Amino acid sequence: MEQLKTKIDPFTLEIVKDSLIAIGDEMFIALARTSMSPIIYEVLDYASGLMDSKGQLLTQGNGVTGFIGMLSFMVKETLKKFGAEDLKPGDIIIINDPYGGGGSHLSDVGLVMPIFHEGELIAFSANKAHWTEVGGKDPGSFSNDATEIFQEGLQFPCLKLFNEGNVNEAVVDIIRSNVRFPELSLGDMWAQVASLKTGEKRVMELCSKHGKDVVKKSIEHLLNHGEKMARRELKKLPNGTYTASDFIDDDGFGNGPFEIKVKVTIGDDKFIADFRGSHPQVPGPINCSYTALVSAVRTIFLAVTNPSQDVNDGVFRTLEVITDEKSVLSAERPAPVSIYWESMLAGADLIWKALAPVIPERLSAGHLLSVCAVVLSGLHQDTKEPFLIVEPSVGGWGASEGQDGEKGQFCIGDGETYNVPIEVAETRYGVMIDEYSLNTDGAGAGKYIGGSGVVRSYRALTDNQMASVTFGRNKFLPWGFNGGHEGSGNKFFVIKANGEEDGPHAIYPRYPLNKGDVVKLVTASGGGYGNPYKRKPERVSQDVKNGYISIKQAEEVFGVIVNPENYTVKGITKDRENMGA
Repeated sequence: MEQLKTKIDPFTLEIVKDSLIAIGDEMFIALARTSMSPIIYEVLDYASGLMDSKGQLLTQGNGVTGFIGMLSFMVKETLKKFGAEDLKPGDIIIINDPYGGGGSHLSDVGLVMPIFHEGELIAFSANKAHWTEVGGKDPGSFSNDATEIFQEGLQFPCLKLFNEGNVNEAVVDIIRSNVRFPELSLGDMWAQVASLKTGEKRVMELCSKHGKDVVKKSIEHLLNHGEKMARRELKKLPNGTYTASDFIDDDGFGNGPFEIKVKVTIGDDKFIADFRGSHPQVPGPINCSYTALVSAVRTIFLAVTNPSQDVNDGVFRTLEVITDEKSVLSAERPAPVSIYWESMLAGADLIWKALAPVIPERLSAGHLLSVCAVVLSGLHQDTKEPFLIVEPSVGGWGASEGQDGEKGQFCIGDGETYNVPIEVAETRYGVMIDEYSLNTDGAGAGKYIGGSGVVRSYRALTDNQMASVTFGRNKFLPWGFNGGHEGSGNKFFVIKANGEEDGPHAIYPRYPLNKGDVVKLVTASGGGYGNPYKRKPERVSQDVKNGYISIKQAEEVFGVIVNPENYTVKGITKDRENMGA
């Protein structure tokens, strides 16, 4: 941004800077309170924020961390297509292009609104929210057996939903006619519009109060402050080049595994993540776009520098992401991308894996990784109306130096989000939740143990329901480090009403369910940290008492003999004794 000559005192700059951040927070709350879908108002699968007139991110409120940075790509695509000269007050652009417009998958629909003051383009408000439905061949729209983007739903190629304040009714009619739950999708669209207008109103108030020159100077100050903070933290990281490789299980069609790799180069002024050499894009919908990969890398970059820092594009000026064209980590049209998170988050996990040994105070062992998405549709047993569950699942995180892994948390791409509560699910949907408990499989052993995954079971209350389940990290398990053991895999089973059990499965499209059938979802336990023989015997006996591990595992894996009657330590095994632990 060109330097402004206006002299402004530093106190005013800080006040306006913090006001911009507050606007992003207010936009975030406005969207949640006016949305129609549980995946938005309960799960918080959305993001909102402000960009400057060039599309640089100023502030962003996030439910899911996977959207960090996607809003700025949306705005830059808007500027590329229309130019500042063709944007007018009251315009709102709709965009969900996965490949270049801040894309993830088609279900994540973005809206962009230019903000003017005294005829000058000052900023943009933008948001991106997961619509319950955008059409396509399957209910819920992220089809885990799609072979091209055209099967996955409506595509909005950066077009005007509002033109100078007038809604484009043709676009609204197209949406209404092509989605299975128009009241939800259009309701969420209007909630996004309300959020954008909240941002517009507050920015205009800020300009009126302080003057647009002060606001523009504060924007510059905000970005430079973000860069300064990031550079200061980057200098604390150990310089060097670090590598890692891993595999994505498969693409939903049994193809795979697909190797991905990264080379991370850290210097005082640059953090480079180079994914070249990773597998080309694949037939199934696990591909992710470059913009999605960048957002994932930004998430892990924040984790290793300054996790509590307010996000803006200044923070990421030192970050560079490199990958091959048409890679599974940088897919191009018309590759399917509906379950893109499997590769996107695997990219973030590679950096995590490469850096965990050298920054153990910031990074843990491996975690469940996958969003573990569930789409369940059918008719409600009471109303006979169609219902649709679309939600992620929680699982275990890895252990780290001085700390056991967290239990029952969402993956890195979901961040501070939530489950749909059992009471809401059983009221709105044609299911009963038979079980929601920790998955105490004992995996992820170590001096510090990996966090437990969960077991969540849905019982169908009507016939002819369908479940599409996407559980990655099924074969290549959450990694342990410094002697810690691997965690367990994500999987699911179907227990038929007659008692027959089918599974385990990982990625399965449209599994047919009838009344009384149960989908049993089992998510991964995280990786362990350190040699299990170094875990204090008293902690091992407490783990047995709490049900995290069995008496047999305590003896065989940790070398601790536990009294089954009162869970006290009876002694240690010869192997552990020989280790001197």
